This record gives sequence, structure tokens and C-alpha cells, in this order.
Amino acid sequence: MDTLTFSLIQSNLVWEDKQANIKNFEEKILSIEAPTNIIVLPEMFSTGFSMEPEKLAEKMDGDTVEWMKSIAKKKNVILAGSLIIEEDDQFYNRLLWVLPNGQVGQYNKRHCFSLAGEDQHYAHGSKRAIASVGGWRINLQICYDLRFPVWARQQLQQDDEGVYPEYDVLLYVANWPASRSHAWKTLLNARAIENQSFVIGVNRIGKDFNGTDHAGDSMVIDPLGEVLYHASEHEDIHTITLSREKLDAVRARFPFWSDADAFYIAD
Repeated sequence: MDTLTFSLIQSNLVWEDKQANIKNFEEKILSIEAPTNIIVLPEMFSTGFSMEPEKLAEKMDGDTVEWMKSIAKKKNVILAGSLIIEEDDQFYNRLLWVLPNGQVGQYNKRHCFSLAGEDQHYAHGSKRAIASVGGWRINLQICYDLRFPVWARQQLQQDDEGVYPEYDVLLYVANWPASRSHAWKTLLNARAIENQSFVIGVNRIGKDFNGTDHAGDSMVIDPLGEVLYHASEHEDIHTITLSREKLDAVRARFPFWSDADAFYIAD
């Protein structure tokens, strides 16, 4: 595929009310008329950033996951967003990547936000997850992961045709607070430049139960650090098409990625 189209939904969330949030997002998703490949929802889109997984978690065959499958099939899109999942007696902040055919990819948040006690309630993920769509590779990450550049760093791949970057798009879903919006915007831009990839960040807006404000600032940034889309503190649905030609041209003209240090990530 020469292009890949994302629809980003920046929205307020109703605190710990799955039914209300799902109703809200279903209306927003069904309102999207432009052709799109992937629809992205914020972190913990069905509950808000809650530290009560014992009462809110569901299994992988739960109602929210089944809803995501139904919507992905109905719209013939990939639907992505994180929610609270219970598995093997542990709780995860898990980003789901739901295909129209019902298949589900997943990424468990690696860096749990200790400042809010997330590390006391949720298990840490141990593996990166890179999805593939029509020859595009998308690195799936969640919120606080943004602060840790090694976790997002390109790891060069090699095949019969040579060496190439591991992924093309770095995707973050988030409940990032307004008080640190400067860090959010700066780090998204840095991740794009240093990894020579498109970067997408989808954040929520509004005040949560704890009184934390969220300014949105959902963004799409190109491999040179140019901001292609930026939503401020308002509800927004935005569809944007990324160009493979543009990505390849940047990497060919500025092959900085080929000089990168080799490394591995320990569990």
C-alpha cells in the first residue's frame, strides 16, 4: 500500500462508565464517512485511567472486546485502543489491534505510571508489538512509554534485499495530563525525528475523577518532525493519510538510521 489512512478520535471519557463510553465512541466511529484503514481511540477508552482493575477488568472474550470486533467488522477497519484486561490472575493496560475478520493483536503497556500507582495495580508488559498493514509496520505503545526512548528505538532488520528500519509508524494512545502537555508534544516530535518514522499520538480531553485535566493535543508528525495535525483542547475526529513515498524519500535522503547503534532490550 502506497498510503495508509488513520482516523483519530480525541474525546472526553466518562469515569468508569463502560456503557456510556462505548455508546459515545460508537456514535463517533459510525459518523466517519471518509475512507479509512485504522481508527484509533485513547488509552483506557472505556473507563478512563482507573486504578481499580478489580472491578473494571474484563477477559479477552468480554463485552468491550466483542464490541470492538463488531465495530471493526461493520466499518471494515482496524480498530485500536487500550482497555483493562484480566489474564492469568493479572491485570494489564492492553492496547488491542482489532481486525475486521475478528483477529486481535495486543500490546501490554511496558512502563506503568508509578506516579499514579499504576505499577501497583497492573503487570508490566515485556514485549514490543509491531503490527503489519499492507506492507506498513506500526509500533504500538501506550502513554507513559513515550518517556522511554529505548523502548521505541528503531532496531534495524535485515533480509535478502538489505538492511531497513523496523517500523514506519509509531502509535501512542494516551491519558496524558494537561499539566505536562509540553513534554507530550516535545517527546512525540523527538520520537519522530530520532526514529525517522511517522508518529501518531491520540490523547483524551476533559477532567477525570481525580481532578486531572487533559488537554488533548493529539498529533500526527512526519519523519522530519513536521506537525501534520494537532488538535487542541476540544473533541475532534480527524482522518489523515500517510504517504509511503514521503517516508521513503526522507530515509533515502537522510539515511541516519543506518548509522544507529546496535542494541537489545532486556526483560
